[in-house]
Amino acid sequence: MLEARTLTPLTIIKFALKWLLIAGTVGVLSGSASAFFLTSLDWVTETRMDHPWLLWLLPAGGALVSYLYMKFGNESGRGNNLIIEQIHSGDGAIPLRMAPLVLFGTLTTHLLGGSAGREGTAVQMGGSLSEWVGQRFKLDRLDRKIILMCGISSGFGAVFGTPLAGTLFGLEVLTIGLISYEALLPCFIASYVGHLTAAAWGIKHLHYSIGAVPPLDWLLLVKVVAASVLFGLAALLFTQLTRRLKQLFSKWFSHPVLKSVIGGFIIIALVYALGTRHYLGLGIPLIQQSFHEAVSPLVFLLKTIFTAITLGTGFQGGEVTPLFVIGATLGSALAGLLATPVPLLAAIGFVSVFSGAAKTPIACFIMGIELFGGDGAIYLFIGCVIAFSCSGRIGIYEAQKTR
Repeated sequence: MLEARTLTPLTIIKFALKWLLIAGTVGVLSGSASAFFLTSLDWVTETRMDHPWLLWLLPAGGALVSYLYMKFGNESGRGNNLIIEQIHSGDGAIPLRMAPLVLFGTLTTHLLGGSAGREGTAVQMGGSLSEWVGQRFKLDRLDRKIILMCGISSGFGAVFGTPLAGTLFGLEVLTIGLISYEALLPCFIASYVGHLTAAAWGIKHLHYSIGAVPPLDWLLLVKVVAASVLFGLAALLFTQLTRRLKQLFSKWFSHPVLKSVIGGFIIIALVYALGTRHYLGLGIPLIQQSFHEAVSPLVFLLKTIFTAITLGTGFQGGEVTPLFVIGATLGSALAGLLATPVPLLAAIGFVSVFSGAAKTPIACFIMGIELFGGDGAIYLFIGCVIAFSCSGRIGIYEAQKTR
């Protein structure tokens, strides 16, 4: 760690070169792992869509993954929270087996029809690989904290193609309301190298057009503020529902394997009751639709329910892409009600619901600029800050500390 009293040109150069090597190594490994994951995720998604009968294997797939975690996972089952806790305390270890376990578990979830995301997988792989790199370099306690933050940043930046947001996410996610700037340069290096590595492997990310951004006026500002309050409440709903379902299912079905089997059958029942498979997997088509036309107000609610049940019953996968879906579709629906441009409110919702759920408003604002450009920056900032303020005191990461 670089302390203020040691700030000389020589120590700054040594610090930069040291972390260029260490964080760069983390970025290469994490970016390569994310590239493999994203390529595999595309394949399993296409396979699921080509073979609808795979949905009937969801209970069995969930049971298999839960059994593997129960048998071999140990602390790995705690996912992102384990990495955050290790950054705060440094008293334990992050097992290397977390990477293949979460990779297999997430791909199984998406192959068979669970509703989940991809951020958790990339972050956990990045954290696991960064721990391994730290052991090779024999880092001390403080440098281990920094390299784990690099793992978070590199995984996030690589999987979403947003290296600046990845940098800030690794710094901001640890403590609500506080950014740890001590790792700013290492996290930037890791995130950017991870992004460049994934791109070098041929990974391309989807982009959504925000369209022409209207000039700022008081009426539009009031509408954006009102929508942002609802984005915060949507984040609160997702967080509370997912946590509550985890508690209830663990209480009703104490055995992890049985819990996942029940969850799989519930998802199947919902699919056939609603007569649609739109809410399975990542939900990218729903995001694309929400940027082109106003969608039904029920879409965001149904995606919330599908994802909360999937994650609440022990299936592996992240929360972030479903949160993008929830935010974009809610924004799209509100645009129709508030007579505002659909792509604009969908974009604001896209990052704002994530901001409220992850408690990372600055990272989400930067992500909005990286994804949608700077023309709508004022609206994106308003959305992220207000949603963060209206989403309650806790987010999707239980290990986050509060100031």
